[in-house]
Amino acid sequence: MPIATPEIYSQMLDNAKSGGYAFPAINVTSSETLNAALRGFAEAESDGIIQVSTGGAEFLSGTKVKDMVTGSTAFAEFAHVVAAKYPVNVALHTDHCPKDKLDGFVRPLLAISQERVARGENPLFQSHMWDGSAVDLEENLKIAAELLDEAAQAKIILEVEIGVVGGEEDGVAHEINEKLYTTAGDYERTVEALGAGEKGRYLLAATFGNVHGVYKPGNVKLRPEILKQGQEVASAKLGLEAGSKPFDLVFHGGSGSLLSEIHEALSYGVVKMNIDTDTQYAFTRPIATHMFTNYDGVLKIDGEVGNKKTYDPRSYLKVAEVAMADRVVQACEDLKSSGRTLGR
Repeated sequence: MPIATPEIYSQMLDNAKSGGYAFPAINVTSSETLNAALRGFAEAESDGIIQVSTGGAEFLSGTKVKDMVTGSTAFAEFAHVVAAKYPVNVALHTDHCPKDKLDGFVRPLLAISQERVARGENPLFQSHMWDGSAVDLEENLKIAAELLDEAAQAKIILEVEIGVVGGEEDGVAHEINEKLYTTAGDYERTVEALGAGEKGRYLLAATFGNVHGVYKPGNVKLRPEILKQGQEVASAKLGLEAGSKPFDLVFHGGSGSLLSEIHEALSYGVVKMNIDTDTQYAFTRPIATHMFTNYDGVLKIDGEVGNKKTYDPRSYLKVAEVAMADRVVQACEDLKSSGRTLGR
């Protein structure tokens, strides 16, 4: 299937919320990791989301060019071609974009999609993230409201972060403290500033103790009930019946989370969960094995010629792709999206 249209993407999110499951959002940095994500979704018979961060987008443009818009555009164009060969729906997303990178990343990409839509085409990306966690709430929401209007014009969904995800990702670091928990007041101000979809659809990355990076299960104190509180606050603000889930929630920093915590978060309306650390390791681990096992073939030791079959990048990138795809399948199973593609 081709990359999801805006209508298909919205249907994917609607189905996830009503069905109590979420889509893995897989960070990629190359054509190889993109192919791994696509393979994983296809093998799990799951629709999904593939995304690039600011650093990933820059890397995709090459170490000489180092331009985020060039890299993300090239990634999206490549994805539009190869994804058409897979029997699942895939949405393209850009991950964490702080304030100082908006003009060099999200805003130019929004302009590209607005031009495409004006020509009667679909947007290049289906959603973009504004990460305002480093600024105060009012500035965060002011910028979010401006971007939401631009995104709506391009038929794009905006993701916002209200609260702070701890740890470090792409050079953006936050301390692990009480700011990791979105408050009731934060939720209420979000509804006041961004509405409930009438100004444009948005995803909300609320925080409940999430931390980016590597940690073992139980080392980070997640409080998924904060997500439930947010839905209750928004429902009361909007005059909706008890049990409503007006927010489309996103789960960041989930590596090492207990499966019970993930499933509890799903029950409160999480429709998207970012996966990066675990798939990075899944991709790299078999490459390390290949290098250690075939060190005398990948290196020209003592004047020998080595073994072309083992230093050919395809020899280890193929196994890396398969291993990462297997981890994507696991993510689909954990998030209950397996076997739920709209194409079935």
